[in-house]
Amino acid sequence: MNALSHHSIRAVALRFLANRDYSQHEMAKKLKSKGYSYDEIALLLAELTQNKLLDDRRFAENYIYKRRTKGYGPHRIRIELQMHGLSDELIAETLKITDNAWFIDIKRVWQKHFKGKQASDFKNRAKQMRFLHYRGFTAEQVESVFHD
Repeated sequence: MNALSHHSIRAVALRFLANRDYSQHEMAKKLKSKGYSYDEIALLLAELTQNKLLDDRRFAENYIYKRRTKGYGPHRIRIELQMHGLSDELIAETLKITDNAWFIDIKRVWQKHFKGKQASDFKNRAKQMRFLHYRGFTAEQVESVFHD
């Protein structure tokens, strides 16, 4: 790879990183869509990782924080991180948040969405439970909302 080509691909990658963090998988996909070769991409990813400009762990931690604050649970976040190309080990490691925190999160989401009103009948309770499951919370976490 010549110096001009390396400068070009680096500039493109830095422009992407100026807006938000990317996983290595995402960055490789974006650069490939711009027409760069696998060799150029691999070389650049190694350089960006070494310089700590590209970090899958940081991406995962920031992504989890962002999705938790928007009211999503651990299952949904896990699936989304897998779609971003992160390894299962890294996902499991970064999702290790105390169970108590997820129980607090689900109660906050339920309070906000349903205004703290317990379901009066089976149909409404099922609706509330479906919503919380869709958000990615576990069955145990969902049940905790209705049994306190």
